[in-house]
Amino acid sequence: MEEELAYSVLEFVAEIPRGKVVTYGQIANMIGYPKYSRLVGRILSHAEYYGEYPCHRVVGHDGRVASHFSNQRQLLESEGVTFLSDGKVDMMKHQCVFKE
Repeated sequence: MEEELAYSVLEFVAEIPRGKVVTYGQIANMIGYPKYSRLVGRILSHAEYYGEYPCHRVVGHDGRVASHFSNQRQLLESEGVTFLSDGKVDMMKHQCVFKE
């Protein structure tokens, strides 16, 4: 199941538009596993084994970037994503909203 779940996560991530972000929880909800947001994060931390995906577009529920992803902010800024004074993504402007 975990490999199937990994591909579901990565397929979803591939569809995130440039200049937008989603949260780990949003992904978990959209693929039908609402309590698996931490597993989504773990899958994304190993995404390079599956190919190239825009994992930098996935942030914490409050707009926080991943501590282990040193150039995530730079990649997001290059796509026009803006940050608040506390260093978090401006979720009001950039969070991608999906209809379930």
